[in-house]
Amino acid sequence: MENGRGQWASSFGFVLAAAGSAVGLGNLWKFPYIAGANGGGAFVITYLLILLFLGVTVMIAEITLGRHTQLNAYGAYKKLQAKWAWVGAMGVLTGFLIMSYYSVVGGWVIKYLVDMTTGALAVNDPAALGAFFGGFIGASVSPLIYMLVFMAICFVIVIGGISGGIEKANKVLMPLLFLFIIIVAIRSMTLPGAAEGIKWLFAPDFSKFTGAGFLAAMGQVFFSLSLGMGCMITYGSYLDKETNIAKSGWTIPLLDTFVAFMAGLAIIPAVFAFGFEPGQGAGLVFVTLPAVFSQMPAGQLFGIIFFLLVLFAAITSAISLCEVVVAWLVDQKQMDRVKATALTVLGIIIFAIPTSLSLGAWSDIHLLPGKGFFDTFDFLTSNILLPLGGLLLCIFVGWVWGTDKADEEITNGGKLQWSYAPVWNFLIKYIAPVAIAVIFVVGLMPK
Repeated sequence: MENGRGQWASSFGFVLAAAGSAVGLGNLWKFPYIAGANGGGAFVITYLLILLFLGVTVMIAEITLGRHTQLNAYGAYKKLQAKWAWVGAMGVLTGFLIMSYYSVVGGWVIKYLVDMTTGALAVNDPAALGAFFGGFIGASVSPLIYMLVFMAICFVIVIGGISGGIEKANKVLMPLLFLFIIIVAIRSMTLPGAAEGIKWLFAPDFSKFTGAGFLAAMGQVFFSLSLGMGCMITYGSYLDKETNIAKSGWTIPLLDTFVAFMAGLAIIPAVFAFGFEPGQGAGLVFVTLPAVFSQMPAGQLFGIIFFLLVLFAAITSAISLCEVVVAWLVDQKQMDRVKATALTVLGIIIFAIPTSLSLGAWSDIHLLPGKGFFDTFDFLTSNILLPLGGLLLCIFVGWVWGTDKADEEITNGGKLQWSYAPVWNFLIKYIAPVAIAVIFVVGLMPK
């Protein structure tokens, strides 16, 4: 490429990297719980339908926009319609803000991997483990040290460039993640009493599936696929014209969903087998599961494998979020990659420090009513910036840039078949914007 931005060495490498971006902590600590709590199979069926009609649609739109412009999220919008450049800028900001708390959680994962390896988590009392977790995240120094280690890993990978850093890392980390999650899932499902967990997770119970469950499914699809934050536009910008966008747009969401389902089978049956209550969020991964592993035969080994896969999921998502900011600095500010990566990582660390301290020493500092740095950044990105970014993307591609130009890019000027075009055009113009707008409005409503 003339601009020297870098390029994926293969379509396979791109798919793995994009799937790595999509596969994150949401797959592991959110999907299993909300599926089971919202009617199991009823939720899963709804999730799959929304994935096909919404997730794939927006995924294709983002990749197409990136490849056509060969620019970062901000530059892509600016090149096609300067008045819309602020939407791309919002995507860059979103990626940066997410990393300000994602990096902190990534540090937690490293801490727990170390403690699982040393045997420090060999405790089967959830109350004691809960106190241990609360004490750790509320500390002022230790979580920051682990956050720095996490960011150092991201720096080393991103500084290597697209094919030499991000693609190479994903070609190692993603197959290992798939292997590890299958191993833990098989172990979990073969425990005595695991069948109840599988039933809770997948048996359809339409009496538990309400409008709230539908919205939960829609939100989970959208957030799980890294849509609305500039990641897929940025990754798409490193594609060559021969890559089949339509095929990639299907493959990436399906790989992401495979991990979400396997995470459910790796976690929930084991939780039920040992009589624990399934929950979601940090409590499930950092409190409930260590208690499960402490009672499981060879539990320490499976605990190590589990926290390795959680770490891989966190790293592959984090490097894509870093790349959103790095690509903006390289494209728009003409920085070399080393300087751009260093500046991005330094900025994230500066924001991550108060984010971590807000769970302890700075817990009395509120940016929004009742919300410290951590909760504020989470709320702003998840409830406002992500859905707004996705909504505006659909409007831009469907109505401003135009589906005819998008179709031409997807087919590489008619060289590739795109039989799905009429359906996709309708979805991106009418269905996806309305669906995302509903998520947006509901997300802002008081709980």
